[in-house]
Amino acid sequence: MRRLILLGVLALFSCIAAILIIAFGVGELLSGATPTAVNTLSTDFPVEPVQIPVSTHSREEKNSGVHGWLVRGTQGDGAVLLVHSIRSNRVEMLSRARFLNEQGYSVLLIDLQAHGETPGDRITFGLRESEDVEAAVAYLRNTFPGERIAAIGVSLGAAAIVLAKNPLRLDAVVLESLHPTIKEAVENRLRLHLGQIGPVFSPLLLSQLSFRLNASPDELNPISRIGDLNAPLLLISGTDDQHTTMAEAERLFDAARQPKEIWIVPGGGHFNMHAYAGKEYENRISDFLQWYLRKRD
Repeated sequence: MRRLILLGVLALFSCIAAILIIAFGVGELLSGATPTAVNTLSTDFPVEPVQIPVSTHSREEKNSGVHGWLVRGTQGDGAVLLVHSIRSNRVEMLSRARFLNEQGYSVLLIDLQAHGETPGDRITFGLRESEDVEAAVAYLRNTFPGERIAAIGVSLGAAAIVLAKNPLRLDAVVLESLHPTIKEAVENRLRLHLGQIGPVFSPLLLSQLSFRLNASPDELNPISRIGDLNAPLLLISGTDDQHTTMAEAERLFDAARQPKEIWIVPGGGHFNMHAYAGKEYENRISDFLQWYLRKRD
């Protein structure tokens, strides 16, 4: 009997240890850096490689800068910052850059920290990435004085825009596939991969993120900050997005200030909405930016 009890206790501790090890590995996978060499583009879409300094205290010591591409448009037509999703890089936003530049906009595509060619030790779910967005907006302000400026962010890129600590002074913002809270983002992904039992493991991952990032999960909740955006907003989400549900997107929209619009894309999931919706995406983005960026009499 004692032998059975001992074996049971050992089995229990083995299961707990295995769960902790798996959770640690998943946490590392979620927050680990994803450096990628970004290939030079073909000459049919000429870009200027840029490196933008980041002057915040947490990044000064690493002497790091934001890597990106700049495409110049027509003077007076406005400029747009494009910010990619998690575990991606600026190439993801290339199709958006092409159609926007064809309409005369200057476009800046950046790699967020710990992505692409921008240095960084760890993905921080918008916390440090917001410093890159602040630096990129300042760069556009200095490079194109007097121009109206917009930002389009996808998932992590959208969170980085919303979580910026300092006012961005943007004239328009497009947020795609944005989660309201880090807890819901983690739970949805666990549910997607592990089924209904998945969210049970959420506290393990959230506590890891807090430890790894030295930040409270509350600091990673876009819904707490979206009301601070002092710019017209277009919020985009898909009906079939299992990473950010329609109900979550609608809560984000309710928390944002006016003027604001929401576009729920039928059949859209948590993927490149431009690639999915094509011309309709371009028409909606064009109409929104035309209204808020182009100079009107």
